[in-house]
Formats: sequence, C-alpha cells, structure tokens
Amino acid sequence: MDKRELKAIIEALLFTWGDPLELKDIASILEITEEEVKELLDEMISEFDYNRRGIRIMKINKSYQLSTRPEHYEWIKKLSNPTYTKSLSNAALETLSIIAYRQPIIKSEIEAIRGVKCDKAIETLLERGLITELGRLEKVGRPILYGTTDLFLKTFGLESLDQLPPIEEFNNNLDNLELEK
Repeated sequence: MDKRELKAIIEALLFTWGDPLELKDIASILEITEEEVKELLDEMISEFDYNRRGIRIMKINKSYQLSTRPEHYEWIKKLSNPTYTKSLSNAALETLSIIAYRQPIIKSEIEAIRGVKCDKAIETLLERGLITELGRLEKVGRPILYGTTDLFLKTFGLESLDQLPPIEEFNNNLDNLELEK
C-alpha cells in the first residue's frame, strides 16, 4: 500500500473512532510498525498545519485524535446550541495545578500547600474527569493518591506533562507582580 493510501486510512480511523487512538492500535490495524505509523502521523500533522485545515491531529501521550482548530472556536460555537458550562473555580484550578505538578499526591498534601480544605475542588475535578484516583498510599489510613488524566492533557492542549511550564516561571511572575505593586 502506498503512503497516500495509508494516510487516508489513518485519517478515516481517527475520524471514525472519535476518541484518542493509540499508536499501537493503528499499527496493528495497518499491519505496519509503530515507527512507520508515527512517521506517517508526523507528516500528516505537518500537512494539516501547512494547509491550515479546519481539523488537526492532536497527540496525547502515545495516542492521536482528530480535533478542530482552537482558532475556529468562535465559528464552531455559532453552530452548536449554546449551553452554559460552568468554569472551574479558582480553588479547583489551584488544586488542579498542585496535582499536575506534584502527582501522585494525597489530599492532605494538597491541603497543606493550599492551606485550606479541598474536598469540593477534588470532587469537581473528579466529576469533570480532569483527575483520577491512582491508588492508595501504603501508610496509616491508606489515603488516596491523585493524578491528572488524558482529558486534562487534551483540555489544556498538552501532549504530556513534560509540556507543563516550569514551576520557576510562576515564581518569577509572582516576584514581578510584587515589584509592580
């Protein structure tokens, strides 16, 4: 099969599946190596970007998914029925940030960092699928360990946690805010 046909099949698979599709699954379906599939996907991502297509291929860890371009949001929004989506509270965003940078982490550690209870924030983040329970810590009380999900990565447009900005950037920004006051 030629490269063009393989790319067309990959595009059809991603479109049909809808959810992120793992590299190994695509390779298995096409009966080629993961390296060959990755090379094809990298080319497709570049082609979609170069041609400014209305859709793009997102990489999320070792999975790929078709999505619309964020810059087209205003037009896409006009197509859908407006529904009110409540944004995350500052407490939930703070809690999510702590979990993202410190995972796996238990609730008492999050509360120690924030200085307040975080039950409601954790409940909200779990409901939204942005965090998950990773297991339990082997100590008294067996507290739950929390970490982020692939939906977290997808929501924030990240391939992996390695793309989170270095925590030092936030400290520098805070120092600059202090100087401006």
